[in-house]
Amino acid sequence: MKRTHLLLVEDNEGDILLTKEALEERNIINEMSVVKDGKEAILFLLREGIYGRAKTPDIILLDINLPKKSGHEVLEFIKTHDDLKQIPVIMLTTSSSDSDIRRSYKNHANCFITKPIEVGDFIKAISVIEDFWFNVVALPPKV
Repeated sequence: MKRTHLLLVEDNEGDILLTKEALEERNIINEMSVVKDGKEAILFLLREGIYGRAKTPDIILLDINLPKKSGHEVLEFIKTHDDLKQIPVIMLTTSSSDSDIRRSYKNHANCFITKPIEVGDFIKAISVIEDFWFNVVALPPKV
């Protein structure tokens, strides 16, 4: 099986734990990195500072409401950076506002998912994301 690396950009500790739990249960993702704010996400992707040895992720789960730089700012950075723009970015957020959805797709998000409130529904959503993006879709090869 192909080795896969997911980058989770999320500041809510509960959502981080639920996401990890859902992903570990299915055993499809080989590696998961977590950063907790938008500035840290950009440093990770550029391999700067403490992230000098970071691996380029195969896919990114990105929250919108983040400290330091919003998910929208991070998405715009990713999709305008030649070495990063091919990485699929899934917006996974509590927002369901039309403006957030529109702005995400305008900046080339690969999909937009509103986080379910119920724990069981959240875990199911993560499992569906994992199944689709790692079992159905052909991800771009790493450069």
